[in-house]
Amino acid sequence: MSRLHVVHTTEFRYASPVTASYNEARMTPLSQPGQAVLESRLDVAPMTWAHEYRDYWGTAVTAFEVLTPHESLQLTAEHRIEVSDRPAPRPPCSWDTLGAPDLRDRLAEFLADTATTLAPPDVAELAARVRHGREPQEAAVAICDALRSEVEYIPGTTSAHTPASEAWAARSGVCQDMAHLAAGALRSVGLPARYVSGYLYPRGDGAVGETLVGESHAWIEWWAGDWHPYDPTNRTPAGRHHVVLARGRSYDDVPPLRGIYAGASTQDLDVRVRITRES
Repeated sequence: MSRLHVVHTTEFRYASPVTASYNEARMTPLSQPGQAVLESRLDVAPMTWAHEYRDYWGTAVTAFEVLTPHESLQLTAEHRIEVSDRPAPRPPCSWDTLGAPDLRDRLAEFLADTATTLAPPDVAELAARVRHGREPQEAAVAICDALRSEVEYIPGTTSAHTPASEAWAARSGVCQDMAHLAAGALRSVGLPARYVSGYLYPRGDGAVGETLVGESHAWIEWWAGDWHPYDPTNRTPAGRHHVVLARGRSYDDVPPLRGIYAGASTQDLDVRVRITRES
């Protein structure tokens, strides 16, 4: 078990004063088995009004508005989280279980594709080949790893809204692309899959008290008798170095910040994540 102190800052600077803005922030981590949120706060400056709620997918959302002219908007999300190994999932199920109508109905939203996760035909064919002769759990890992072997991790080549098909065509992308590709490929063979956003503690050997440049990260979970978290970018189960913020069908369900404003276009955006291991 370890305790992580996460500070996530976001600053928008505008070319001229913005008269009003309306926003939703998904920057508050979830308490769940293996992850206990000890302290959490989100400071927004300036801010006129705010309201907190849980969205359809169970994510903590802070909705806020700014109704005074402002030339910048700063958000600071600060959390202390205890992370430990996740409890062992229930034994994996069979393909027959996954094909049952009641299960497919219950998990239908995680079997249906979105614009960003739809698997290109050759990705679906690759997934079908890899699935052949394997049980669901083994097939899921093998499909994710096969995709990762074909796609090079290159920061800045895509955006969070880039369709999986474009990243696949370029054979390059970032963690969001890996998660979108993996989710679409798994859904194409009948495995329910969901997109997870959060933070990644970048080093397994980080010293207590050392502050590291952290990462906003994305990975997936598939259902094969239970939800199994897996980081396709790093070819590893998601565990004690992963901090969950939100889940959904794709990035479009979980953006850290979404909003509209009245005024000039953004002149500058600065995002920083710092993670300190406290124990």
